[in-house]
Amino acid sequence: MASKLKIRGINLVYEDQGTGDVIVFIHGQPFNRSMWNYQSKVFSKTNRLIIPDLRGYGESITTEPLVLLDELALDIIYLLNELNISKAVLVGLSMGGQVALEIYRLAPHLVTGLVLADTDARAEDATSYLNRLALAKRLLSEGMERYTTQNIGHYLCKNTFDTNQEVVDHLSDMMINTDATGAAAVQLGRAERRDHSAMLSNIDFPTLIVVGDQDVFTPVSTAEYMHARINMAALVIIKNAGHMPNMEQPGQFNQLLKDYLDKI
Repeated sequence: MASKLKIRGINLVYEDQGTGDVIVFIHGQPFNRSMWNYQSKVFSKTNRLIIPDLRGYGESITTEPLVLLDELALDIIYLLNELNISKAVLVGLSMGGQVALEIYRLAPHLVTGLVLADTDARAEDATSYLNRLALAKRLLSEGMERYTTQNIGHYLCKNTFDTNQEVVDHLSDMMINTDATGAAAVQLGRAERRDHSAMLSNIDFPTLIVVGDQDVFTPVSTAEYMHARINMAALVIIKNAGHMPNMEQPGQFNQLLKDYLDKI
């Protein structure tokens, strides 16, 4: 069941499931907390899970014209404080991984582990910066349904489209029902994101890096870039997966996460 707390000026909606050591699952863009359903039904039996809708997504509505990744990170830091949680493992996919790195930058004492899935620690380059601004404008002018129709094929590998209609439908539903205003505001914020490359060497605990072998947004080479810079990082490439391995290959993803939690 969803809960709601007033956090930094908005009603932040989140799931609080299970008991035990805390895992915070941070969704990507343009999704919502339901993308972690494939994990929550497993790990809620052994851990306490905090699964928020990020500001501007799902049920965490905001009307701000620009939302920086710092703001998304601070929302989670404040949420954990309200819930009297002082330590957590962060699991973030895509934009969620970037938010997880921002949380580590702002409050490293909170973080006992990091799982970075299909994400990039680097800032935008000159071309991708302009592309991000253009995308924000498109989302506002054309809406999420058109964006979904034109782009959903980039998020999943062909095998998923051919064999798992349930996942395709779930992803499409999340994307279409994302609020265009919220998504555009965060796209503008993502354009301004920091380069965390230098910070990666400061991470002094085991870190798990996961990537789908057919991810076109953050390919294997991007995961390798982070792997080379985090001293105790393990890199796992999940076959027959695109940008959403937790949904496309949940069995493999969940086993990797279980093994990682046992290790730390």
